[in-house]
Amino acid sequence: MKAIATLEKVSYLYPSSRDAVLKDISLEIYPGEFLGLIGPTGAGKSTLCLALNGIVPQFYGGRFFGHITVAGKDTLDSPITELSRYVGMVFEDPEMQLTSTSVENEIAFALENLSVPRDEIISRIPRVLEAVRLEGYEQKNPQELSGGQKQRLAIACVLALQPSLLILDEPTSQLDPIGSNEVFATVKELNQELGISILMVSHAAEEMAQFADRMAFLSDGKLLALGTPDQIYSQVEQLTQHYLRPPQAAQTFYLITERQIPISQIPVTLPPSLALLVALSQKAQITPPPQFLTPPERTEPPLLCVKNLIHTYQDGTQALRGVSLDIHPGEYVLIVGQNGAGKSTLVKHFLNLLQPSHGKVYVNNRETSTLSVSDLARSIGYVAQNPDQQIFNTTVEKEVTFALRNLGYSRKMIEQRTSSSLKDMELWEVRHVHPLALPKGDRARIVIAAILAMNPEIVIFDEPTIGQDYRGACSILDVSRQLHQKGKTVIVITHHLYLMAEYAERVIVMGQGTILLDAPIRQAYHQTELLQSTYLTPPQAVLLAQKLAELTGQDYPLLTPQELANCFVPRQSS
Repeated sequence: MKAIATLEKVSYLYPSSRDAVLKDISLEIYPGEFLGLIGPTGAGKSTLCLALNGIVPQFYGGRFFGHITVAGKDTLDSPITELSRYVGMVFEDPEMQLTSTSVENEIAFALENLSVPRDEIISRIPRVLEAVRLEGYEQKNPQELSGGQKQRLAIACVLALQPSLLILDEPTSQLDPIGSNEVFATVKELNQELGISILMVSHAAEEMAQFADRMAFLSDGKLLALGTPDQIYSQVEQLTQHYLRPPQAAQTFYLITERQIPISQIPVTLPPSLALLVALSQKAQITPPPQFLTPPERTEPPLLCVKNLIHTYQDGTQALRGVSLDIHPGEYVLIVGQNGAGKSTLVKHFLNLLQPSHGKVYVNNRETSTLSVSDLARSIGYVAQNPDQQIFNTTVEKEVTFALRNLGYSRKMIEQRTSSSLKDMELWEVRHVHPLALPKGDRARIVIAAILAMNPEIVIFDEPTIGQDYRGACSILDVSRQLHQKGKTVIVITHHLYLMAEYAERVIVMGQGTILLDAPIRQAYHQTELLQSTYLTPPQAVLLAQKLAELTGQDYPLLTPQELANCFVPRQSS
């Protein structure tokens, strides 16, 4: 089969860079295939995507070696405007690509720039809206759409150009589970029904294992492996060496093989994993369920107290409906729920950024409505979803000292706290660097460092893993654990349940402005029907543990692949 895109010995260096970002890459993408591209941050994935539509090197400059052709067009010889007819690209943040005041104008924009006749534009708009399931939204302002809908609109804008190859660079990393599912389902449908070739960059291992036809594994600018999801994701050791997270199913059975229990082929998706678990239950010995410590009952007064909280926005939306909860000193609490569940509204009441329509919120037994934002800043540190929204100084050091200076701390105290905080966050060596010159993961650590310098009792992390690869996410969560171990009360808001099993103690599940569940993590994660009803995805290890419980008739409240693997031992020969 003739390839739709071909890369031959491609290497590339950005201007003023000594090191190549892409190193001697040869790859073919075939018509109608779904190719997944994985690799750690800095591997060169985004650069490879930009090279396929000519932006690298035509826009960025630099030194380029080798050849790339797409639909028979050489990406060096063909203008970017011409290549855009054959290669469409959707970026991580849909906001970057949406500029118009209505959905139909957004789709028409690129077509108008390419001088597509008016009648043809009018005929294409309903076709692409139907393809991404946004019919009836023609007059809607794009800013009024949900995250998943915005990303689907960005896909529709690209589809209107009728490309042969659709490139998606981390299209779900900033979406909640509903939005993520919408995008993956839409892309797979376009691939299967319209035959569009797909190249998708994503850290969503479980989804990539399910949807991709082939995988390309990139690290340090080199193509390390190319094969099916089964071939790539079953190489668990190689993936972890490069800071990539394999699907939990693959990780579980790899760890079982490490216990001298042979498995011919490590499964990478859930259905074959469940089937293999049945077979293993007859071949291997299964230990009784481990005994886990019951979380201690909290007897001390709550640090945060919410009583019958109701909040109604000016447009009439009731975001919170009678929420009551206590959070005690030293707890590590996870708050989960889909977009619109009320999580952010609840946290804004903790910070006194919103006033209750009814009910009360207390911090250290003081009603928040009587406290100023600066008073609360001494008790509560808040790490926003996008660290760039909290950064506005010209050096890392100035950013960390800013709040301390404004709250009147002595010069000596400012120096001591700043130095300690920067070193704790491993930012001392870059203290004189402009924050925006650092990677996103480091910028998040700057915000955390600034908060640590204030020495608050409570630290809130709002979607701290959004846009992070596995290594970056774990790095931030490890910081949250260190804070918890130092006695801080930690609250994390996230959709990524699989990341939190080794960190959180208590889980609060929210839905439609109410608390649906408040329980220790081992209980909460095994309420899988309730989680799925709120469009939250239980970790595969939890689903496998429930299958094990079904096979043995015993309760296995397990959370991680390691815990599950520990239950298997080789059967002793008689």
